[in-house]
Amino acid sequence: MNQEHLSRLKAAIRDVHDFPKPGIVFKDITPILGSGELFRMVTDEFIAAVGDERPDKIVGIDARGFIFGAAMADRLGVGFVPVRKKGKLPWETNGASYSLEYGEAHVEIHKDAILPGERVVLIDDLLATGGTAGAALKLIHELGGEVICLLFLIELAFLDGRKNLDPGVRTQALLAY
Repeated sequence: MNQEHLSRLKAAIRDVHDFPKPGIVFKDITPILGSGELFRMVTDEFIAAVGDERPDKIVGIDARGFIFGAAMADRLGVGFVPVRKKGKLPWETNGASYSLEYGEAHVEIHKDAILPGERVVLIDDLLATGGTAGAALKLIHELGGEVICLLFLIELAFLDGRKNLDPGVRTQALLAY
């Protein structure tokens, strides 16, 4: 990605202090989503990051991973799979729990969402501690999926979230803080 694009994306992201709780600085990406040009730029960069690897499915993490993941899946002509918070999917699921900075959470995937051997890209807007992405990776592997790469718009590198991900899977973030 060229430096001008990186600068434009960084400039569009708002810091919201004390959200969702005191002491947290939330990286608000809604200005990027509200700009057709910036949204397309991010989607183009994610597609370029996949390169010549051809996924069968794009897996997006609840909720902002759905936005980028669905756009990618549409552009690539492949299926989209949601990984959702516990109790939000209507059919039989596999689930995984993980730790947060301030508690525990649980995500789920439909048991038939990924077939053994299908190649997938996992996408989310933010890599922080890696708990959510690590749990989603576990679910994909349980279903027999082969993860091509992990893509994030933002990485909070100071939280070292990559340590909770599979080191054998390429991980890329467009922006790092």
